[in-house]
Amino acid sequence: MTWDALLAAALEARGHSHSPYSHFAVGAAVETASGAIFAGTNVENRSFGVTICAERSALVAAVSAGHRSFRAVAVVSSTSPPSPPCGLCRETMTEFCDPETPIGLFNLEGDRRVVALGELFPEPFRFPAGETLQT
Repeated sequence: MTWDALLAAALEARGHSHSPYSHFAVGAAVETASGAIFAGTNVENRSFGVTICAERSALVAAVSAGHRSFRAVAVVSSTSPPSPPCGLCRETMTEFCDPETPIGLFNLEGDRRVVALGELFPEPFRFPAGETLQT
């Protein structure tokens, strides 16, 4: 797998970060099963619980366009080593990605780490087999 297009999209999205409170700009990009790429950035809010992370922003953009299956996720931050996604983002990824989906973690210095989602988040929430939420 080549990460060039995903990394470029994530870096561009990072440039649009709205992070006036944490000053922690993050960009992310997802590649769909069909090869389309969707990017997102973190958008903070003074009511911090309303903040959306870059990874969820990218996934929401793709899902809003009708995609439900993903080949890879790239995340770019300025930290060394590159920062992994938060727990909310990991849980969201498990809704749409297989445990084998590669998650590329990158920083601005060129460091990179690729890890399978299942390694990054080995025990996601699941309904018991055959059960769904009753409304």
